[in-house]
Amino acid sequence: MKKLFLLCLFVSALGSAQTAEQIVQKQVEAYNQKNLDAFMDCYSDDVKIYTFPHTLDVEGKAKMREQYAQFFNNAKTLHCTVVKRIVSGNRIIDEESVQYNTTTFSGVAIYEVKDGKIVAVTFMK
Repeated sequence: MKKLFLLCLFVSALGSAQTAEQIVQKQVEAYNQKNLDAFMDCYSDDVKIYTFPHTLDVEGKAKMREQYAQFFNNAKTLHCTVVKRIVSGNRIIDEESVQYNTTTFSGVAIYEVKDGKIVAVTFMK
């Protein structure tokens, strides 16, 4: 009986864990809603944001929140469309089209997910 209980508990835990792709999709949806709290909840406390290949632009969730709060607040229109997505283990590569107010721009974002949080993002322009 104890083994059955542990097996059920294990299977339940597996079912509730989000995949890397689900976590990245959740942050895209929060971004599109301009929901800063839900957006930031997808990121680890020590997240690092890079410009390809290795230029560190932002380090830490507090600094990221500060920058995205201003970005969200200045946006009358904000919407990210995932044009193409590649999933490779804990890395998600999105080709994105972003409308920010009257400007539309495209780019590629490479997300790395560990322990249910995005730990790094590298943007290619």
